[in-house]
Amino acid sequence: MSDKRVYLFDSTLRDGAQTQGVDFSVSDKVALAEALDRFGIDYVEGGWPGANPTDDAFFAKPPALKRATLVAFGMTRRPGRSTANDPGLTAVLQAKAPAACLVGKTWDFHVDVALGIPRADNIEMIAESIAHAKARKQEVHFDAEHFFDGWKANPGYALDCVKAAAAAGARWIVLCDTNGGTLPHEVERIVGELAAHIPGTRLGIHCHNDTENAVANSLAAVRAGARQIQGTLNGLGERCGNANLISLIPSLKLKTDFETGISDEALAHLTQLSHLLYERLNRAPQKNQPYVGESAFAHKGGLHVSAVEKDPRTYEHIEPALVGNRRHIVVSDQAGRANFLARFRELGIELQPDDPKVLTLVDRVKAREFEGYAYDGAEASFELLARRALGQVPEYFSLARFRVMDDRRWNARGDLVTESEATVTVEVGGEHLMTVATGNGPVNALDLALRKALLPRYPQLADLRLVDFKVRILTPEAGTEAVTRVSIESADATGRRWTTIGVSPNIIDASFNALSDSLAWKLYHDGATPAGQA
Repeated sequence: MSDKRVYLFDSTLRDGAQTQGVDFSVSDKVALAEALDRFGIDYVEGGWPGANPTDDAFFAKPPALKRATLVAFGMTRRPGRSTANDPGLTAVLQAKAPAACLVGKTWDFHVDVALGIPRADNIEMIAESIAHAKARKQEVHFDAEHFFDGWKANPGYALDCVKAAAAAGARWIVLCDTNGGTLPHEVERIVGELAAHIPGTRLGIHCHNDTENAVANSLAAVRAGARQIQGTLNGLGERCGNANLISLIPSLKLKTDFETGISDEALAHLTQLSHLLYERLNRAPQKNQPYVGESAFAHKGGLHVSAVEKDPRTYEHIEPALVGNRRHIVVSDQAGRANFLARFRELGIELQPDDPKVLTLVDRVKAREFEGYAYDGAEASFELLARRALGQVPEYFSLARFRVMDDRRWNARGDLVTESEATVTVEVGGEHLMTVATGNGPVNALDLALRKALLPRYPQLADLRLVDFKVRILTPEAGTEAVTRVSIESADATGRRWTTIGVSPNIIDASFNALSDSLAWKLYHDGATPAGQA
């Protein structure tokens, strides 16, 4: 294997689970572990056996990984116990995983204050625990907790700790920037100094992101000789998170001469892997996330778009498809004709630059954005606006009127409840239909009333669901008479997600406009035939 080979260690299932608001189920852990294995990650840390019932259940019946090595995490034996009589260490070594990662203290301050034992005893605990684990596991990693703080305070003692782990049989000595306070130039210097004592092919790096330097620190460590990187998907982790493997992997593969176990074909699924975690957590992907975010290759300014059209390298540091992403041309009141033409091409609309319809649409978009519309965040509404201007979207239904009432009352059980009722009258295929529905709020009631009228004519709408609803006050100085902008994100069973908007001084009216666009966009893309037509 080349000395340029860098091994990737994913700790999402443990470090990521320490994120505030994150709680993985066993099925989440299994699905993510299998996805990481398919992607080509070298090590997958499954959790801490003995720490909680979820991790116990996961290791009791772990997934059968084909390429990655499954790792169980734990700590060195406790003071006053032998390695054979430490329940925590025993749980880790009995877990159904071929490798173990044990954390131990390497900062003399922590040994003195947190453990309260002689420093020599801590070194003995490290050596005995690693040797004990090495006799029972195929591979053992030693996580040197607070290593960089320890090295700065007392390099001799920090060195003695990691040398003891190496001598006891640890395959990897992982240097942890546990509080995330070290800067890249310090990491590179310290790892370089340590590499004079322990080969870089046995050194790893584990960085937290408290100074927004976890990715940079990890790359600095590799430059200095370390050959394992620990991190998490999307930078998940305690406090400010951990080193983001979704950023580190393409940076290593596409911008350096270091080698990883990730193939070019796998790298093209990077965006999908990132989004898988968001889906398991029921979170919206971060639009501005490097490499994989929706805005990572988005171009809004007219001059930028013109340049990208000629040569993408002017404003794109890589080809988006390499990481499974795509170029995104945004239309807004800052956009010029080039933006619109590029966006039209993405939509499959071919227009000549001198076509009067282009200028008309540019003016219409800018006028509507002045009123409060924002098409750079609502592609579906923009597409409908453009296609309607070109006569490409049929009228699937039209609104005659709607009425919404809220009823706040005490029910028979003495609970205070608020219920919304919507009455909608729409024309569908020449028929006037009036439907009534109650819902959890006026928008839900409107949605249900509309579906009641439309579903018999358009069964394609059965799988449509609203996944996000946002309201922005555009004229706060007007108080309760303010103009509002409503943004609705929708999804269906195909995995498509689209966003529509509505603007009005009446929040219910704005909501209806966004909701109506959402329904129309789905019907158009599903190839629905307007009701009443053969």
